[in-house]
Amino acid sequence: MNRFNEIKSLVDDLEVDMEKFYSKSNKTAGTRARKTLQDLKKLSQEIRVDIQNSKKQ
Repeated sequence: MNRFNEIKSLVDDLEVDMEKFYSKSNKTAGTRARKTLQDLKKLSQEIRVDIQNSKKQ
């Protein structure tokens, strides 16, 4: 469940940056949002692999 908490934290960070990017046109927040989305993608893939490996055992 630790990884799930990491995902929650990333989504919370993403929400702040997305709000700044779309409402205030803050370009730096857009860069942070893209990085956070990439981190979410990476973490999600790791979790998917772990789940698949657990199912195989």
